[in-house]
Amino acid sequence: MHDAGAAHFGSPPDGFSGQVYIGSQPMSSRTHERWGEFYAAERVMPFADKARRRGNLGAQDHDIVRRVCEIIADGRFDDPDPPARIHGDLWNGNVVWTPGGAVMIDPAAHGGHRETDLAMLELFGCPLLDEIEQGYTATHALRRGWRERVPVHQLHPLAVHAASHGPMYGFQLRQAAEASLRLAGRDHRDP
Repeated sequence: MHDAGAAHFGSPPDGFSGQVYIGSQPMSSRTHERWGEFYAAERVMPFADKARRRGNLGAQDHDIVRRVCEIIADGRFDDPDPPARIHGDLWNGNVVWTPGGAVMIDPAAHGGHRETDLAMLELFGCPLLDEIEQGYTATHALRRGWRERVPVHQLHPLAVHAASHGPMYGFQLRQAAEASLRLAGRDHRDP
């Protein structure tokens, strides 16, 4: 699915022109040429702002998220990989195990970064995650340091959950933002 690609970061599936959602929440399908710009503006900040308005993310925590999004938007975590066609809401509840293998349901498909789907599987605990990651990397190698970048890619689902499910997710969002800020302070890119 990821290797099918997308025209831009944020692109909905080819031929789709309706509203895209994550769960029941509307999500932007505005496109960008760079991942960091897209991710900060269209995925993290809209939901962090909503969480702040609903009282699920404190002012100081919102500032931390905003700060890391400025760094992400500036390209600190960008890489030369083209947009992947990602599921976009790939948590354990959207993976159905059948006798024939795993089936993914309830997509929020868009052009994104392949590490985002893997980070979301880890966030909510997916059975057989080690085997999934091994199978994935056997098919498509991931860039060095991808495990360190997991908190960056978890910002979006945590912001979505902080907006809709309460302040506990706001706390987790702040923790992921702080971890992302620490990572941004180090050189995480390939030499």
